[in-house]
Amino acid sequence: MKFGGSSVADPEKVKHVAQRLVAARERGLRVVGTVSAMGRTTDGLIDLAHQVSPHPDGRELDMLLSTGERIACALVAMAIHDLGQEAVSLTGSQAGILTDSVHTKAKIREIRAERVREALDGGKIVLVAGFQGFSRETMDVTTLGRGGTDATAVALAAALGAACEIYSDVPGVFTADPRIVPGARKLPAISYEEMLEMSASGAKVLMLRAVELARNHGVRIHARSTFSDEEGTWVQEGDEMEQPIVSAVTHSENDVVFTLTGIPDRPGVAAMIFDVVAAAQVNVDTIIQNVVHGNAEMSFSVPAEDVPATRGALESTRAELGPFAVEENHDLGKVSLIGAGMRSHPGVAARMFRTLAENGINLQMISTSPIKISCMIARGEIPAAVRALHDAFELESAPVAE
Repeated sequence: MKFGGSSVADPEKVKHVAQRLVAARERGLRVVGTVSAMGRTTDGLIDLAHQVSPHPDGRELDMLLSTGERIACALVAMAIHDLGQEAVSLTGSQAGILTDSVHTKAKIREIRAERVREALDGGKIVLVAGFQGFSRETMDVTTLGRGGTDATAVALAAALGAACEIYSDVPGVFTADPRIVPGARKLPAISYEEMLEMSASGAKVLMLRAVELARNHGVRIHARSTFSDEEGTWVQEGDEMEQPIVSAVTHSENDVVFTLTGIPDRPGVAAMIFDVVAAAQVNVDTIIQNVVHGNAEMSFSVPAEDVPATRGALESTRAELGPFAVEENHDLGKVSLIGAGMRSHPGVAARMFRTLAENGINLQMISTSPIKISCMIARGEIPAAVRALHDAFELESAPVAE
């Protein structure tokens, strides 16, 4: 059972989470909980680090950030004790979560869960600090990146052969952000691949890497509300008999587009550039390349948090490629259609583009996959685009099975 930061934002909410964990234990279940840092603790720690150092060292930043989840875990364990159940809180390293050595974006390599199993066998509720692990290569604490407690929960579920419930302040996965589309509909179930595309395109309900872990290890995720007992959304293998053409509209206001001009037009240049960008642990999304008068022009988008690393990576390529111009556009966002039924239904892209055009929204960049179409548009036009597409594809009403 994973609880997000809003679920443990204050002492009363910590006690409420403890009650949910105890209730599960009293139903006869073996219970492992993992919690995020309280409220906006992580953001506060990041701000504090930058007040001390303009460019905090990655290792020390991980040491700092890992404390937020440890605090929350210990507090929940205390509240469980007061409710008459035994509990033990563990750091990521104590729980056997082994990662690679990439600070602030580590990936889980293995979970050696013997200590967790021993505590469960002793009748205890186990609280594991989320978002963190331990690198055997460097003997250092590592963190898993934004939303990493989701990955902790799914990885533990896979290692223990357990079910996985992810609790937050929203009751499930919706056809669009309800803050933009009040009539958005909660989905009872969604496939792993659709959820992967939604998470990659801006939906904040589940961390992308957590969904990848769930798909790879066959872990069903129940995304639901901490503050309600109603059924949430199940993320699982898709049912091939029910394939809505479009399941959801997602959006992101966290993209920055880099445009490179004056790049030599020769084989291997794109590979060189993106090798260096990848080495900086930057996730690139949409890519477009054109050739103008013998020189290549390339545009690609990255998450805003990866902008400094991208700048550094591009600067390092100038020694080999010669001088080229780099422009950054911070005024674009992304709107996407997601649906497994797109594979067998032509015309979705045309309908999407027509809908945006009818609303006076200009497309800057386009990318597609078999079940996703994404468009980069002016950031200020995202709410109107999301509402228009939600209406155009009639997502407020439940789809008829295709």
